[in-house]
Amino acid sequence: MSAIPISWYLVLSAVLFGLGVVAFVFKRHIITIFMSIELMLNAVNLAFVAFARARGALDGLVFVFFVIVVAAAESAVGLAIVIMLAQNRQSMNVERENLLKL
Repeated sequence: MSAIPISWYLVLSAVLFGLGVVAFVFKRHIITIFMSIELMLNAVNLAFVAFARARGALDGLVFVFFVIVVAAAESAVGLAIVIMLAQNRQSMNVERENLLKL
């Protein structure tokens, strides 16, 4: 068994998730927003791994695998959209991008 209690992992996960939320809400640069989303997903992954290790089961690790797959897909599609917007609009500011609105 690990010498570090599960509560420390969960506190670290909560702090990382909170930092991701704060960056998502207050930052306007689109790359920073993508990085904050990735930080939140990794915080959830840390919590899943901590619970899986504490229980001795593989269920949490399966969820981590799926979260990593979703994060990779989000990064690929999101960065492709960002590159196209940067080439067409010469701006990476979220407030200026209203191209996708109806």
